[in-house]
Amino acid sequence: MFTLRRYTSADQEAVEELHVSAIQQTGAYLGRGPWDDDVYAIEEVYLKNGGEFLIGECDGLFVAMGALKRTSPERAEIKRMRVSSAYQGRGYGQRILETLEARARALGYRLLHLDTSLLQIPAQKLYEKNGFREVGRDIYQQPVGRDTYQPLEVILYEKQLV
Repeated sequence: MFTLRRYTSADQEAVEELHVSAIQQTGAYLGRGPWDDDVYAIEEVYLKNGGEFLIGECDGLFVAMGALKRTSPERAEIKRMRVSSAYQGRGYGQRILETLEARARALGYRLLHLDTSLLQIPAQKLYEKNGFREVGRDIYQQPVGRDTYQPLEVILYEKQLV
């Protein structure tokens, strides 16, 4: 049985592990850097700032997560959508996304936005199926050595909330 609940500080280590392992599996892991500082400050970035951070459990095991981050009074970003590889394809990402969208509406946000890499095909399909539309692309420089970087292209999505 899959259940969703709000993050607590006792979840921090499990969040960090799922964050890193899920991104590594897609080939989009950039290493630890300022782009993922929010993962290490969930209460401040999300819970105390007009957002949400959800934990998904299946039979008592931590298997999924997703977050909503306030970016302006009318906009919020979907962040940190992760499902453990052993639990993918069961609709858990869909449930998290629906719950975050409902929370965004309840908080009064009018627009959701997010990004995902070109490497994350299942994520792209999930967002597009749920009404997110591509609004642009961006390039992040992925470190691959001491002074060597590889570009990582991301798709930028938005969805109007009615």
